[in-house]
Amino acid sequence: MNQRWSYFLSLPCWIGRWLLIALLTGIPIGTASAFFLMALDWATGTRQMHPQLIWALPIAGLVVGWCFLRFGNSVERGNNLILDEIHEPRATIPFRMMPMVLVGTVISHLFGASVGREGTAIQMGGAIADQWAHRLHLDGETRRILLVMGIGAGFASVFGTPLAGTVFGLEVLAIGAMRYDALFPCMAASLIAHATCLLWGAHHTHYPTAIVPSLSLTPVVAVIVAGALFGLMARLFSWLTQRISTLLRQVIPWAPLRPFVGGAIIAMLIMCVAGLDRYIGLGVPVIESALRTPVPLYDTLGKLGFTALSLGSGFKGGEVTPLFYIGTTFGNALAQLFHQPVALLASVGFVAVFAGAANTPLASTLMAIELFGPAIAPYALIACVISYLFSGPQGIYAAQRVERHKWPGMKH
Repeated sequence: MNQRWSYFLSLPCWIGRWLLIALLTGIPIGTASAFFLMALDWATGTRQMHPQLIWALPIAGLVVGWCFLRFGNSVERGNNLILDEIHEPRATIPFRMMPMVLVGTVISHLFGASVGREGTAIQMGGAIADQWAHRLHLDGETRRILLVMGIGAGFASVFGTPLAGTVFGLEVLAIGAMRYDALFPCMAASLIAHATCLLWGAHHTHYPTAIVPSLSLTPVVAVIVAGALFGLMARLFSWLTQRISTLLRQVIPWAPLRPFVGGAIIAMLIMCVAGLDRYIGLGVPVIESALRTPVPLYDTLGKLGFTALSLGSGFKGGEVTPLFYIGTTFGNALAQLFHQPVALLASVGFVAVFAGAANTPLASTLMAIELFGPAIAPYALIACVISYLFSGPQGIYAAQRVERHKWPGMKH
Protein backbone atom coordinates (compact mmCIF):
# COMPACT_ATOMS: atom_id res chain seq x y z
CA MET A 1 0.00 0.00 0.00
CA ASN A 2 2.82 2.40 0.87
CA GLN A 3 4.47 1.78 -2.48
CA ARG A 4 1.17 2.43 -4.27
CA TRP A 5 0.67 5.77 -2.48
CA SER A 6 4.29 6.70 -3.12
CA TYR A 7 3.73 6.11 -6.83
CA PHE A 8 0.67 8.34 -7.00
CA LEU A 9 2.39 11.07 -5.01
CA SER A 10 5.62 11.03 -6.99
CA LEU A 11 3.94 11.06 -10.42
CA PRO A 12 2.40 14.56 -10.09
CA CYS A 13 5.77 15.88 -8.90
CA TRP A 14 7.51 14.31 -11.90
CA ILE A 15 4.91 15.71 -14.30
CA GLY A 16 5.09 19.16 -12.70
CA ARG A 17 8.87 19.19 -12.92
CA TRP A 18 8.89 18.35 -16.63
CA LEU A 19 6.09 20.78 -17.38
CA LEU A 20 8.18 23.56 -15.87
CA ILE A 21 11.23 22.48 -17.87
CA ALA A 22 9.06 22.22 -20.99
CA LEU A 23 7.93 25.83 -20.48
CA LEU A 24 11.52 26.99 -19.97
CA THR A 25 12.60 25.30 -23.21
CA GLY A 26 9.48 25.37 -25.37
CA ILE A 27 8.82 29.12 -25.15
CA PRO A 28 12.30 30.25 -26.28
CA ILE A 29 12.47 27.50 -28.93
CA GLY A 30 9.07 28.50 -30.31
CA THR A 31 10.16 32.14 -30.28
CA ALA A 32 13.38 31.31 -32.14
CA SER A 33 11.43 29.26 -34.71
CA ALA A 34 8.97 32.13 -35.27
CA PHE A 35 11.80 34.57 -35.90
CA PHE A 36 13.49 32.04 -38.17
CA LEU A 37 10.34 31.46 -40.24
CA MET A 38 9.80 35.20 -40.62
CA ALA A 39 13.41 35.65 -41.65
CA LEU A 40 13.05 32.85 -44.22
CA ASP A 41 9.94 34.50 -45.66
CA TRP A 42 11.88 37.75 -46.02
CA ALA A 43 14.87 36.01 -47.59
CA THR A 44 12.72 34.09 -50.07
CA GLY A 45 10.68 37.13 -51.03
CA THR A 46 13.79 39.27 -51.47
CA ARG A 47 15.48 36.67 -53.67
CA GLN A 48 12.41 36.32 -55.84
CA MET A 49 12.24 40.11 -56.30
CA HIS A 50 15.95 40.31 -57.09
CA PRO A 51 16.95 37.11 -58.96
CA GLN A 52 20.37 38.60 -59.71
CA LEU A 53 21.29 37.86 -56.07
CA ILE A 54 22.16 34.34 -57.25
CA TRP A 55 25.45 35.74 -58.59
CA ALA A 56 26.53 36.46 -55.01
CA LEU A 57 25.88 32.86 -53.86
CA PRO A 58 29.57 31.85 -54.11
CA ILE A 59 30.63 34.86 -51.99
CA ALA A 60 27.87 34.13 -49.47
CA GLY A 61 29.07 30.54 -49.19
CA LEU A 62 32.67 31.66 -48.76
CA VAL A 63 31.77 34.16 -46.00
CA VAL A 64 29.56 31.73 -44.06
CA GLY A 65 32.14 28.96 -44.48
CA TRP A 66 34.90 31.23 -43.16
CA CYS A 67 32.77 32.30 -40.17
CA PHE A 68 32.15 28.68 -39.20
CA LEU A 69 35.83 27.85 -39.66
CA ARG A 70 36.90 30.84 -37.55
CA PHE A 71 34.20 30.97 -34.88
CA GLY A 72 32.05 27.85 -35.18
CA ASN A 73 34.43 24.93 -35.51
CA SER A 74 32.98 23.37 -32.35
CA VAL A 75 29.43 23.44 -33.76
CA GLU A 76 30.21 22.61 -37.40
CA ARG A 77 28.80 19.07 -37.08
CA GLY A 78 25.31 20.46 -36.47
CA ASN A 79 22.61 17.82 -36.00
CA ASN A 80 25.16 15.07 -35.56
CA LEU A 81 26.77 16.95 -32.66
CA ILE A 82 23.43 17.01 -30.83
CA LEU A 83 22.79 13.32 -31.46
CA ASP A 84 26.28 12.45 -30.23
CA GLU A 85 25.73 14.47 -27.05
CA ILE A 86 22.56 12.49 -26.36
CA HIS A 87 24.33 9.17 -26.88
CA GLU A 88 27.54 10.12 -25.03
CA PRO A 89 27.34 13.40 -23.09
CA ARG A 90 30.62 15.30 -23.05
CA ALA A 91 30.22 19.07 -22.99
CA THR A 92 27.49 21.69 -23.15
CA ILE A 93 26.54 22.58 -26.72
CA PRO A 94 27.82 26.14 -27.31
CA PHE A 95 24.98 28.66 -27.48
CA ARG A 96 26.59 30.28 -30.51
CA MET A 97 25.32 27.32 -32.53
CA MET A 98 21.87 28.97 -32.56
CA PRO A 99 22.69 32.38 -34.08
CA MET A 100 25.32 30.99 -36.40
CA VAL A 101 23.15 28.32 -38.00
CA LEU A 102 20.16 30.68 -38.13
CA VAL A 103 22.07 33.42 -39.93
CA GLY A 104 23.88 30.90 -42.13
CA THR A 105 20.61 29.32 -43.24
CA VAL A 106 18.91 32.65 -43.96
CA ILE A 107 21.92 33.69 -46.07
CA SER A 108 21.77 30.38 -47.96
CA HIS A 109 18.11 31.03 -48.83
CA LEU A 110 18.63 34.71 -49.60
CA PHE A 111 21.20 33.96 -52.28
CA GLY A 112 19.63 30.81 -53.71
CA ALA A 113 21.06 27.61 -52.23
CA SER A 114 18.74 24.58 -52.29
CA VAL A 115 18.53 23.78 -48.59
CA GLY A 116 15.79 23.24 -46.02
CA ARG A 117 15.09 24.39 -42.49
CA GLU A 118 14.77 21.36 -40.20
CA GLY A 119 18.50 21.21 -39.49
CA THR A 120 18.43 24.80 -38.29
CA ALA A 121 15.37 24.18 -36.11
CA ILE A 122 16.91 21.08 -34.51
CA GLN A 123 20.19 22.85 -33.82
CA MET A 124 18.48 25.92 -32.36
CA GLY A 125 16.32 23.68 -30.19
CA GLY A 126 19.25 21.60 -29.00
CA ALA A 127 21.41 24.64 -28.23
CA ILE A 128 18.65 26.39 -26.27
CA ALA A 129 17.69 23.24 -24.33
CA ASP A 130 21.28 22.50 -23.36
CA GLN A 131 21.73 25.93 -21.83
CA TRP A 132 19.03 25.04 -19.31
CA ALA A 133 20.72 21.69 -18.64
CA HIS A 134 23.87 23.62 -17.75
CA ARG A 135 22.14 26.29 -15.65
CA LEU A 136 19.95 23.82 -13.76
CA HIS A 137 22.93 21.48 -13.15
CA LEU A 138 21.02 18.48 -14.48
CA ASP A 139 22.55 15.02 -14.41
CA GLY A 140 23.56 13.25 -17.62
CA GLU A 141 20.36 11.21 -18.01
CA THR A 142 18.10 14.22 -17.46
CA ARG A 143 20.21 16.22 -19.88
CA ARG A 144 19.68 13.56 -22.55
CA ILE A 145 15.91 13.93 -22.18
CA LEU A 146 16.24 17.71 -22.34
CA LEU A 147 18.14 17.47 -25.64
CA VAL A 148 15.45 15.16 -27.02
CA MET A 149 12.91 17.81 -26.02
CA GLY A 150 14.93 20.43 -27.88
CA ILE A 151 14.96 18.34 -31.06
CA GLY A 152 11.23 17.64 -30.89
CA ALA A 153 10.27 21.22 -30.04
CA GLY A 154 12.40 22.65 -32.83
CA PHE A 155 10.94 20.26 -35.40
CA ALA A 156 7.36 20.76 -34.18
CA SER A 157 7.47 24.55 -34.18
CA VAL A 158 9.19 25.04 -37.53
CA PHE A 159 6.81 22.73 -39.42
CA GLY A 160 3.68 23.26 -37.35
CA THR A 161 3.40 19.55 -36.55
CA PRO A 162 3.56 18.99 -32.75
CA LEU A 163 2.63 15.29 -32.91
CA ALA A 164 5.27 14.52 -35.52
CA GLY A 165 7.77 16.65 -33.60
CA THR A 166 7.15 14.66 -30.44
CA VAL A 167 7.79 11.31 -32.08
CA PHE A 168 10.61 12.62 -34.28
CA GLY A 169 12.58 13.63 -31.18
CA LEU A 170 12.26 10.07 -29.85
CA GLU A 171 12.65 8.18 -33.12
CA VAL A 172 15.59 9.95 -34.75
CA LEU A 173 18.12 9.00 -32.06
CA ALA A 174 18.56 5.37 -33.01
CA ILE A 175 17.23 2.87 -35.51
CA GLY A 176 15.20 0.20 -33.77
CA ALA A 177 14.77 1.87 -30.37
CA MET A 178 12.81 4.74 -28.84
CA ARG A 179 13.20 6.55 -25.52
CA TYR A 180 9.76 6.30 -24.00
CA ASP A 181 10.94 7.93 -20.77
CA ALA A 182 11.19 11.13 -22.81
CA LEU A 183 7.71 10.82 -24.33
CA PHE A 184 5.83 13.14 -21.97
CA PRO A 185 8.60 15.78 -21.71
CA CYS A 186 9.05 15.82 -25.49
CA MET A 187 5.29 16.06 -26.08
CA ALA A 188 4.95 18.95 -23.66
CA ALA A 189 7.87 20.88 -25.13
CA SER A 190 6.65 20.29 -28.70
CA LEU A 191 3.14 21.53 -27.95
CA ILE A 192 4.42 24.58 -26.06
CA ALA A 193 6.94 25.48 -28.76
CA HIS A 194 4.30 25.08 -31.48
CA ALA A 195 1.80 27.26 -29.61
CA THR A 196 4.46 29.89 -28.91
CA CYS A 197 5.45 30.03 -32.56
CA LEU A 198 1.82 30.61 -33.57
CA LEU A 199 1.35 33.29 -30.90
CA TRP A 200 4.21 35.26 -32.45
CA GLY A 201 2.29 35.29 -35.73
CA ALA A 202 4.50 32.92 -37.69
CA HIS A 203 2.81 31.22 -40.62
CA HIS A 204 3.11 27.59 -41.69
CA THR A 205 2.30 26.31 -45.14
CA HIS A 206 -1.22 24.88 -45.29
CA TYR A 207 -1.46 22.02 -47.75
CA PRO A 208 -4.76 20.80 -49.22
CA THR A 209 -6.50 17.94 -47.43
CA ALA A 210 -5.78 14.80 -49.40
CA ILE A 211 -8.82 13.24 -51.09
CA VAL A 212 -7.81 9.60 -51.28
CA PRO A 213 -9.64 6.42 -52.33
CA SER A 214 -10.94 3.96 -49.76
CA LEU A 215 -8.66 1.06 -48.94
CA SER A 216 -8.69 -1.48 -51.75
CA LEU A 217 -6.23 -3.76 -53.46
CA THR A 218 -5.21 -1.57 -56.41
CA PRO A 219 -4.22 1.61 -54.54
CA VAL A 220 -2.60 -0.39 -51.74
CA VAL A 221 -0.39 -2.28 -54.22
CA ALA A 222 0.48 1.00 -55.91
CA VAL A 223 1.47 2.54 -52.57
CA ILE A 224 3.59 -0.51 -51.66
CA VAL A 225 5.50 -0.35 -54.95
CA ALA A 226 5.84 3.42 -54.66
CA GLY A 227 7.04 3.04 -51.05
CA ALA A 228 9.91 0.84 -52.20
CA LEU A 229 10.86 3.40 -54.85
CA PHE A 230 10.62 6.21 -52.28
CA GLY A 231 13.05 4.31 -50.08
CA LEU A 232 15.49 3.88 -52.96
CA MET A 233 15.17 7.60 -53.75
CA ALA A 234 15.96 8.40 -50.10
CA ARG A 235 19.00 6.15 -50.31
CA LEU A 236 20.13 7.87 -53.52
CA PHE A 237 19.75 11.28 -51.88
CA SER A 238 21.85 10.30 -48.86
CA TRP A 239 24.51 8.64 -51.00
CA LEU A 240 24.79 11.51 -53.49
CA THR A 241 25.01 14.20 -50.81
CA GLN A 242 27.68 12.29 -48.90
CA ARG A 243 29.58 11.49 -52.10
CA ILE A 244 29.72 15.15 -53.15
CA SER A 245 30.81 16.15 -49.65
CA THR A 246 33.59 13.54 -49.59
CA LEU A 247 34.78 14.46 -53.07
CA LEU A 248 34.95 18.17 -52.32
CA ARG A 249 36.79 17.53 -49.06
CA GLN A 250 39.40 15.53 -50.96
CA VAL A 251 39.80 18.07 -53.76
CA ILE A 252 39.43 21.30 -51.72
CA PRO A 253 41.11 21.08 -48.29
CA TRP A 254 40.17 24.63 -47.21
CA ALA A 255 36.56 24.41 -46.01
CA PRO A 256 35.27 27.92 -46.97
CA LEU A 257 36.27 27.35 -50.58
CA ARG A 258 33.90 24.38 -50.96
CA PRO A 259 30.63 26.36 -50.77
CA PHE A 260 32.27 28.98 -52.98
CA VAL A 261 32.79 26.36 -55.69
CA GLY A 262 29.39 24.76 -55.14
CA GLY A 263 27.71 28.17 -55.18
CA ALA A 264 29.50 29.15 -58.39
CA ILE A 265 28.26 26.00 -60.15
CA ILE A 266 24.69 26.59 -58.95
CA ALA A 267 24.76 30.28 -59.97
CA MET A 268 26.09 29.49 -63.45
CA LEU A 269 23.42 26.85 -64.03
CA ILE A 270 20.58 29.07 -62.78
CA MET A 271 21.60 32.09 -64.85
CA CYS A 272 22.45 30.16 -68.00
CA VAL A 273 19.53 27.71 -68.20
CA ALA A 274 15.99 29.04 -68.06
CA GLY A 275 13.61 27.44 -65.59
CA LEU A 276 16.19 25.98 -63.20
CA ASP A 277 15.32 28.56 -60.54
CA ARG A 278 12.42 26.29 -59.52
CA TYR A 279 15.03 24.02 -57.91
CA ILE A 280 16.52 26.54 -55.46
CA GLY A 281 15.27 27.62 -52.04
CA LEU A 282 12.54 25.69 -50.27
CA GLY A 283 10.47 25.13 -53.41
CA VAL A 284 7.11 25.31 -51.61
CA PRO A 285 5.17 26.57 -54.68
CA VAL A 286 6.29 23.52 -56.66
CA ILE A 287 5.29 21.22 -53.78
CA GLU A 288 1.83 22.80 -53.66
CA SER A 289 1.46 22.44 -57.41
CA ALA A 290 2.60 18.80 -57.38
CA LEU A 291 -0.08 17.93 -54.81
CA ARG A 292 -2.79 19.00 -57.27
CA THR A 293 -1.67 18.70 -60.88
CA PRO A 294 0.79 16.55 -62.87
CA VAL A 295 4.43 17.67 -62.95
CA PRO A 296 7.36 16.20 -64.93
CA LEU A 297 9.74 13.63 -63.44
CA TYR A 298 12.74 15.86 -64.13
CA ASP A 299 11.56 18.14 -61.30
CA THR A 300 12.53 15.35 -58.92
CA LEU A 301 15.97 14.96 -60.46
CA GLY A 302 16.56 18.70 -60.62
CA LYS A 303 15.84 19.21 -56.93
CA LEU A 304 17.87 16.14 -56.03
CA GLY A 305 20.94 17.45 -57.85
CA PHE A 306 20.76 21.04 -56.63
CA THR A 307 20.13 20.01 -53.00
CA ALA A 308 22.92 17.41 -52.96
CA LEU A 309 25.33 19.98 -54.36
CA SER A 310 24.21 22.71 -51.93
CA LEU A 311 24.43 20.54 -48.82
CA GLY A 312 27.43 18.55 -50.00
CA SER A 313 29.43 21.72 -50.60
CA GLY A 314 28.66 23.06 -47.13
CA PHE A 315 25.70 25.45 -47.28
CA LYS A 316 23.73 25.62 -44.02
CA GLY A 317 20.11 24.56 -43.70
CA GLY A 318 18.55 21.14 -43.70
CA GLU A 319 17.46 18.26 -45.84
CA VAL A 320 13.81 17.80 -44.96
CA THR A 321 11.94 20.39 -47.05
CA PRO A 322 13.96 19.46 -50.17
CA LEU A 323 13.05 15.84 -49.38
CA PHE A 324 9.39 16.88 -49.25
CA TYR A 325 9.86 18.42 -52.71
CA ILE A 326 11.60 15.34 -54.06
CA GLY A 327 9.02 12.98 -52.57
CA THR A 328 6.02 14.98 -53.73
CA THR A 329 7.19 15.40 -57.31
CA PHE A 330 8.36 11.77 -57.49
CA GLY A 331 5.01 10.56 -56.14
CA ASN A 332 3.28 12.78 -58.66
CA ALA A 333 5.21 11.17 -61.51
CA LEU A 334 4.51 7.67 -60.15
CA ALA A 335 0.79 8.47 -59.90
CA GLN A 336 0.77 9.23 -63.61
CA LEU A 337 2.64 5.98 -64.33
CA PHE A 338 0.43 3.82 -62.09
CA HIS A 339 -2.83 5.57 -63.08
CA GLN A 340 -3.56 6.55 -59.50
CA PRO A 341 -4.84 9.87 -58.09
CA VAL A 342 -2.08 12.48 -57.99
CA ALA A 343 -3.14 13.55 -54.49
CA LEU A 344 -2.61 10.02 -53.15
CA LEU A 345 0.96 9.27 -54.25
CA ALA A 346 2.14 12.89 -54.07
CA SER A 347 0.94 13.18 -50.46
CA VAL A 348 2.47 9.92 -49.31
CA GLY A 349 5.64 10.69 -51.28
CA PHE A 350 5.89 13.98 -49.39
CA VAL A 351 6.51 12.09 -46.13
CA ALA A 352 7.78 8.70 -47.31
CA VAL A 353 11.07 9.85 -48.88
CA PHE A 354 11.75 11.77 -45.67
CA ALA A 355 10.84 8.67 -43.63
CA GLY A 356 13.41 6.62 -45.50
CA ALA A 357 16.15 9.26 -45.40
CA ALA A 358 15.74 10.06 -41.69
CA ASN A 359 14.71 6.53 -40.61
CA THR A 360 11.62 7.96 -38.89
CA PRO A 361 8.53 6.16 -40.30
CA LEU A 362 6.24 6.81 -37.32
CA ALA A 363 6.96 10.54 -37.10
CA SER A 364 6.52 10.82 -40.86
CA THR A 365 3.13 9.08 -40.72
CA LEU A 366 1.96 11.46 -38.02
CA MET A 367 3.19 14.38 -40.10
CA ALA A 368 1.08 13.18 -43.04
CA ILE A 369 -1.99 13.07 -40.79
CA GLU A 370 -1.32 16.56 -39.42
CA LEU A 371 -0.70 18.07 -42.85
CA PHE A 372 -3.13 16.19 -45.12
CA GLY A 373 -5.86 14.89 -42.82
CA PRO A 374 -6.65 11.54 -41.19
CA ALA A 375 -7.85 9.84 -44.39
CA ILE A 376 -4.24 9.58 -45.59
CA ALA A 377 -3.16 7.62 -42.47
CA PRO A 378 -3.23 3.98 -43.72
CA TYR A 379 -1.58 4.83 -47.04
CA ALA A 380 1.03 7.03 -45.37
CA LEU A 381 1.89 4.31 -42.85
CA ILE A 382 2.32 1.70 -45.58
CA ALA A 383 4.49 3.97 -47.73
CA CYS A 384 6.64 5.19 -44.83
CA VAL A 385 7.30 1.70 -43.44
CA ILE A 386 8.17 0.28 -46.87
CA SER A 387 10.39 3.28 -47.64
CA TYR A 388 12.11 2.84 -44.26
CA LEU A 389 12.88 -0.80 -45.11
CA PHE A 390 14.21 -0.06 -48.60
CA SER A 391 16.29 3.01 -47.70
CA GLY A 392 19.24 0.99 -46.43
CA PRO A 393 21.15 0.92 -43.15
CA GLN A 394 22.14 4.60 -43.06
CA GLY A 395 20.39 7.88 -43.65
CA ILE A 396 21.01 11.61 -43.60
CA TYR A 397 22.15 11.65 -39.96
CA ALA A 398 25.56 10.04 -39.58
CA ALA A 399 25.35 10.01 -35.77
CA GLN A 400 22.10 8.03 -35.77
CA ARG A 401 22.85 4.70 -34.10
CA VAL A 402 21.63 1.25 -35.05
CA GLU A 403 20.14 -0.41 -31.97
CA ARG A 404 18.32 -3.07 -33.96
CA HIS A 405 18.56 -3.82 -37.65
CA LYS A 406 15.54 -3.03 -39.80
CA TRP A 407 15.19 -6.70 -40.66
CA PRO A 408 17.29 -9.74 -39.65
CA GLY A 409 18.96 -10.23 -43.03
CA MET A 410 20.36 -6.69 -43.06
CA LYS A 411 23.13 -7.47 -40.58
CA HIS A 412 24.50 -10.07 -42.92
